[in-house]
Amino acid sequence: MGKSGVLHRYLSVGEVAKRSGLAVSAIHFYERKGLIASIRTDGNQRRFPRGILRRVAIIKVAQRTGIPLAEIGNALSGLPNNRAPTTQDWEKLSSRWRDDLDARIEQLTLLRDQLGKCIGCGCLSISDCPLRNPSDELATDGPGARLLELDDPQDHEPLDGTS
Repeated sequence: MGKSGVLHRYLSVGEVAKRSGLAVSAIHFYERKGLIASIRTDGNQRRFPRGILRRVAIIKVAQRTGIPLAEIGNALSGLPNNRAPTTQDWEKLSSRWRDDLDARIEQLTLLRDQLGKCIGCGCLSISDCPLRNPSDELATDGPGARLLELDDPQDHEPLDGTS
């Protein structure tokens, strides 16, 4: 890339970090994970299109809501790399995550509401644990913290009846 206006359309990794409020290492991490992409100068320096700032903002918002990076990556992979995400792009992304977020909020609310009944002993198999062992269903597996001792959690059915 020459010194013409082309460089002005791109940001260095330090500029992206400063403008996004992230560490340079986080920008490198996002790039390694395929969430963002850069080009290289003749001197092998990373340069990011300015639209990357909006992509990084979407990643940060999604992470704050607890969405795993793999899921964020899958969602972002459907967006063009050659432009900043638009309002319509955000509406599509956020609608994909809304149902999952609502389900997690409901689950956390139930957990919070039942937490006062927990004596905090850590055994997870007491006879009346509404959080992890309702009706002492794990008693047939033996004594102790059965859920903590599972070699392969897939070998056991979830207590809530889901699969």
